[in-house]
Amino acid sequence: MNLSQQEWEDQLEKDDNAFILDVRSPEELQEGYIPNATNIDFYLGQDFLNEVQKLDKSKNYYVYCRSGNRSGQACAIMNSVGFNNAYNLEGGFMNWEGEVEGD
Repeated sequence: MNLSQQEWEDQLEKDDNAFILDVRSPEELQEGYIPNATNIDFYLGQDFLNEVQKLDKSKNYYVYCRSGNRSGQACAIMNSVGFNNAYNLEGGFMNWEGEVEGD
């Protein structure tokens, strides 16, 4: 499910079962990241899927990349393997105006 930047941030703030998933590359991570995010690089392909399948399917996943494209694909993949709650950040990190760490 796609959420606007505001919807994503508002929903995340109220969610005590949230897991923030950053699917960007290691190079992109150097630009900073949303606090408490876990990184699994979408470009790893099968290894990305292997790592995602180790995650707890009962959590609510807030997924982002640079622009919202890869994270949208990641949410679709997650839905196809049994994750019911995966939320894509529309516009991605490049439009994020919330808190950032590591930049």
